[in-house]
Amino acid sequence: MKKLLIASILTLLALAAHAAAQTPAPAQTQTPAPAQTPAPAPTQAGHEFSPLVEKTFDYKDWNLPDLKTEKPVDLRSLMKGKKLVLVVYFAPWCRNWKFEAPVAQKLYDKYKDQGFQIIGVSEYGSKDEVRTFFGETGPTFPVVVESEARDVRDKTTHYGYRQSTGDTRNWGSPWNIFLEPDKTNKTGDVITAKAWIVNGELVEDEVDKFIATKVQAPSTAKKDPQ
Repeated sequence: MKKLLIASILTLLALAAHAAAQTPAPAQTQTPAPAQTPAPAPTQAGHEFSPLVEKTFDYKDWNLPDLKTEKPVDLRSLMKGKKLVLVVYFAPWCRNWKFEAPVAQKLYDKYKDQGFQIIGVSEYGSKDEVRTFFGETGPTFPVVVESEARDVRDKTTHYGYRQSTGDTRNWGSPWNIFLEPDKTNKTGDVITAKAWIVNGELVEDEVDKFIATKVQAPSTAKKDPQ
């Protein structure tokens, strides 16, 4: 009887082991790897580069004193005969303007013979500071003066335009706006209700291509022979 009981127990154990071997192991769930955040675009220390974007706001004509002659000059007269005009607002003491100035000069030298004009509007610094910045030879493009003191910042048109275009910087120097004279209003207070602007320093390659498309004559398409 004892032998029969032992044999039964051994048989049951064998059957249980066989059943366990036939049961598939539960599938292991793999935890997905966390998504990687794209690395930010590389920047250069101290610079305030900003993309060229088109904004809708009223940019108005102005009549401001010329740096060299100190006589008032209006924007429309300075745009006359040009294909594209860059009006750059700057503070002569601003580090970021000092970064951008050589880039602006390079672009001006490259495209001025093709109808590109730069007009500087000085802000928050005296005329003497502006003259010192440009040196003995002076600027190679027209420069006018809107303000000469820092405490009038919030009262300048420069400040108002920056608020309209989303520029959150403290002084907003440089601030760039591109105008196409052929597309501007020929009369009235408002020059244009839409313009391409840069809320910071120019990105040279981007702006170079933009200027080229505006000032260079389109290539003449070849006609099929008749």
